[in-house]
Amino acid sequence: MDKFIKIITLVIFAAFLGSCELDNLDEPTAGLSGKIIDEKTGELVTQDIINGTVVEIREFGYATVGPQNLVIKNSGNYENSRLFENKYMVMPIRPNFQPIATQEVVIKGQTKLDFTVKPFIRLLDAKIEKVGTKVVATFKMEQTTADLIKKIGLYSNRDPNVGEFMQTAKTEVNLNAVAVPDQIYTVELETAGNINIVAGKTYYFRVGALTVLPETRSNYAPLVVSFTF
Repeated sequence: MDKFIKIITLVIFAAFLGSCELDNLDEPTAGLSGKIIDEKTGELVTQDIINGTVVEIREFGYATVGPQNLVIKNSGNYENSRLFENKYMVMPIRPNFQPIATQEVVIKGQTKLDFTVKPFIRLLDAKIEKVGTKVVATFKMEQTTADLIKKIGLYSNRDPNVGEFMQTAKTEVNLNAVAVPDQIYTVELETAGNINIVAGKTYYFRVGALTVLPETRSNYAPLVVSFTF
């Protein structure tokens, strides 16, 4: 019995030492950050902060460890300041721009990596105005592929990070056509009687367009406008 107790004690002690070693591992001190930049305009390619484009990274030497996804903000910036120094495979997924090649990146310290891309759709000359009881958005579109545009939309939320997946009120128009150069597209959202637009509250509005290509996300005009009702 005493021998059995000694064995159990040794096992517990060994497990304790192992946990101490894990606790003493260095904290991650490196990071990766950057921007998604339109190659033509030099402007940031705006995104959906929820269920939008992400930067997927896979660490070399850890085949059993799944990828990490770095969320891209609505502004088109991304950052993770708590990564381990190593070599990574880096690739944006679910993009709203033409696919780009996977890159091998050595992350050491706070590393910068910008992506220069061709957005599927550029929303140009956007205006969002309150006209009577409606919010009216007008804009032009320019495509970088010959694929159809599935839909255009006007989205509303009380949060400025408004978008297709972060909205409480919306109007979407099924287009299923290519953009006509210099044509002005209009989307209207009626606020009168809309239970999702409450009097006395401020709401943010944003316009977007989505290509028919699979596993892609909406493109947006950089303009975000707020109105108090």
